Amino acid sequence: MKMNMNIDIQSVRVPMTTAMSDHATRRLGFVMSRHADRVQRVVVRFGESSRRRVGADKFCRIRVYLVDAPVAVIADVGADLYAVIDRAADRVGRVVVKQLGRSRFARRDSTEAVSSTTTGQYGRTT
Repeated sequence: MKMNMNIDIQSVRVPMTTAMSDHATRRLGFVMSRHADRVQRVVVRFGESSRRRVGADKFCRIRVYLVDAPVAVIADVGADLYAVIDRAADRVGRVVVKQLGRSRFARRDSTEAVSSTTTGQYGRTT
């Protein structure tokens, strides 16, 4: 199944390799495939932080812009960039499901509120 998600991948202070870009695209494809029709755009930034901390100097930030739902944002840090991308992709997938669930319930509640105030017990407008 071919998806048409707009994924923008940016590298900070590390060279962008095809393998790294393909890895991020593949991982996001796995976690977003079910909701690809509700995803407008995905922005991935990964690389090395400017601060020198022992063991945790790689980062990955993912922003998922959704249709009719708030933006899902996740950041993760660690020593291995591939592992950091994996964790961030898994977490953003869970956040997207939550955001979409919340927006679905919010839409349902607002339409139910409108319909319950416009019709009375016998179908008359109140």
